[in-house]
Amino acid sequence: MKILLFGGKGQVGWELQRSLIPLGELVALNSTSENFCGDLTNLAGVKRTVRKISPDIIVNAAAYTAVDKAEKEPELAQILNAEAPGVLAQEARQLNARLIHYSTDYVFNGAGDQPYLETDPTDPLNVYGKTKLEGETNIRSSGCAHLIFRTSWVYASYGNNFIKTILRLARQRDKLTIVNDQVGSPTGAELIADVTAYAILTLKHNPEVSGLYHLVASGCTSWFDFAKFILKHAEQANIPLKVPSTALQPLKSDDYPLPAERPLNSRLNTRKLENTFDLILPEWRIGASRTLTEILDKKHFGAI
Repeated sequence: MKILLFGGKGQVGWELQRSLIPLGELVALNSTSENFCGDLTNLAGVKRTVRKISPDIIVNAAAYTAVDKAEKEPELAQILNAEAPGVLAQEARQLNARLIHYSTDYVFNGAGDQPYLETDPTDPLNVYGKTKLEGETNIRSSGCAHLIFRTSWVYASYGNNFIKTILRLARQRDKLTIVNDQVGSPTGAELIADVTAYAILTLKHNPEVSGLYHLVASGCTSWFDFAKFILKHAEQANIPLKVPSTALQPLKSDDYPLPAERPLNSRLNTRKLENTFDLILPEWRIGASRTLTEILDKKHFGAI
């Protein structure tokens, strides 16, 4: 089996390189790859790459994820999040290959306090969510065999994310305020990558499995409580902090306006994924604790 991975240097892509390599021949690309075009803004180049490699499975972990910046760069977000997935889907159909793609909780407006089902109406609040939703639509309308995994609040020991930002700010600032009215499930890139690999193995025996699935760790928390959880781990590891976990200040989203509006409710119901693939998704604290241990044990932590 030949697997073509786009976005190999992102948080999820980096973990996918680990989880996918035992499954077959893996070609992992990023936007600066030399031998093949991995830059999804170059749609013609991406088409040539897919046709030349002729993979059995295409995994797209590349995306425009700068949520606030997308408000000022909607055209670029449109290409990366909507048009490129559509091109990959069309090429997958031509090759009779399968496309695996990642989407987001931002396709919803965040109303209510219940986890969203895959069948719930979408209503994105910002450019990022709108372009990611269009990417989903383009994949489905292509007619290719596909798996779309919606996820949220992604973190990893590799790359930039909320965990590293909180650790850095708590060491630099004298005061730290965090929004406490947005709720979701912190989800490790490691979990996303491992579930993806497991899904690919499942497809060998059940090739008819296809469609949209929600993939997040179980349980939920607010950004404020997640930040407190992070700082408590740092304190237990004897990391010097200017802002201890007990000194964090809660903040309402309305009091901290950003260019892109965020959904207050980012909960995703994962029952369909768990039932289809016979999985039990771990509670969010398990993966977050593991990642924090990795980050805090690194000798170069002082540079974060």
